[in-house]
Amino acid sequence: MSARASAEEKLKALAQLPDEAVDIAEGALAFAVLARPTAALAAYRAHLAALAHDVGEAARESRAGVAGRIAAINRVLFADHGYRGDGETYDDLENANLIRVIDRRKGLPVALGVIYMHAARAQGWRIAGLNFPGHFLVRIDDGARRAIVDPFHGGRVCEASDLRDLLKATSGADAELSSRLYEPVGNRQVLLRLQSNVTARLARAGRLDEAVASLNAQLLLAPEEGRLWFERGAYQVRLGNFRAAIESLEAFVARAGSAAARREAQTLLAGLRRRLN
Repeated sequence: MSARASAEEKLKALAQLPDEAVDIAEGALAFAVLARPTAALAAYRAHLAALAHDVGEAARESRAGVAGRIAAINRVLFADHGYRGDGETYDDLENANLIRVIDRRKGLPVALGVIYMHAARAQGWRIAGLNFPGHFLVRIDDGARRAIVDPFHGGRVCEASDLRDLLKATSGADAELSSRLYEPVGNRQVLLRLQSNVTARLARAGRLDEAVASLNAQLLLAPEEGRLWFERGAYQVRLGNFRAAIESLEAFVARAGSAAARREAQTLLAGLRRRLN
């Protein structure tokens, strides 16, 4: 089996699991292989295992509790291995490909977040990605205490003022903090957020065929995610692939969560069908 086919099978297999059983590092590597099919996955798995081992060793020397856990991860990822957020070439596609993030030791917030979460979960620690817009954050806790951490900025612990500033920088001066921004997101949503960065960058570059391929990969992992079908249909329209667009929008209608969304898609479908007649 080719590396690409193996990666696709991995994503399909992850789609069948309960969300809590989805291995985000394996999912991120599967997405990465689709763009880097000649990569030696064993080396990247070994690196992730080494990070997890080193964090475990560092945790023995750190204080107990959340602060000690954060200190151990930050020491290994950022001090020892030199990972950092890429603020200079933020929109580089490689920042969202876990293979290249490991090679270059830099990436997007969500890519670094995947590594951060992997290292924590390997110790049995509780950690989750958050529903924070524009900038991926994680929350780590020990049952009694919790902290919100920014993997892009060296694993800094975010206070309310930091979160407010970050929200306004990414969502506008009128944006305000609310409880929903602190809600955890599932493992599939973390992986979709990672790969959505690839899709969006390809689309902005006019590489719509590749953007559709990226969406196809996401649909292997989350075939019931309606918004992906809608987005796929929109790109197919731009490519002039009207029959494929109709198929995608029909799939969206079957999964749409609101009557208004269904009506919008049905209006688009009616127009596309007229164009084919």
